[in-house]
Amino acid sequence: MLFQTTAQFIALALVLLAGWFFGLATAPGGRRAKERLREAEAAHTANRVELERRATAAEARAVEAERERERLAHAVPTNAGTSAAASAASASAAQPAATNGLFTPGHDDLSRIQGIDGPLESRLHDEGLRTYRHIEDLSAADEAKLEDRLGLRSGTIGEQRWREQAAMLRDGRTTIRPSSSN
Repeated sequence: MLFQTTAQFIALALVLLAGWFFGLATAPGGRRAKERLREAEAAHTANRVELERRATAAEARAVEAERERERLAHAVPTNAGTSAAASAASASAAQPAATNGLFTPGHDDLSRIQGIDGPLESRLHDEGLRTYRHIEDLSAADEAKLEDRLGLRSGTIGEQRWREQAAMLRDGRTTIRPSSSN
């Protein structure tokens, strides 16, 4: 009879264990898994490169749109002395600009000002305030009237320093310190 002693059983266990390891080492499934992993990594890398390229192109378009907006904002009409040009300029200034996108000329992201959220920004647009310059140019009397029309507590605009924040954002500075008078 085979395998009657302890040494024979140990030898059988070692041979079976060695065969199992040899089978795992030579199985083709490991190579296929490695190939699939390499393919997935290559697809991921290609996707990441494409997304980075798109982001760079979008940033370039945004910079170009901002330059165009600045150019249009600073454009001076050639016939400024004529009444037709003056009435056209006042009519275009009185009409609110269409807001069909983030980079619409004559439109700034007012929600970047601390104290202005999305709904309040929409209400400001309804009041004709669409740019940082509009906020920056508010007088104290205009602030009081605006607070009354928007239903804000009296002095809110001054306390939250909307005009100073708008000036900083218009100048391109993005770090805004909160008011120290709180």
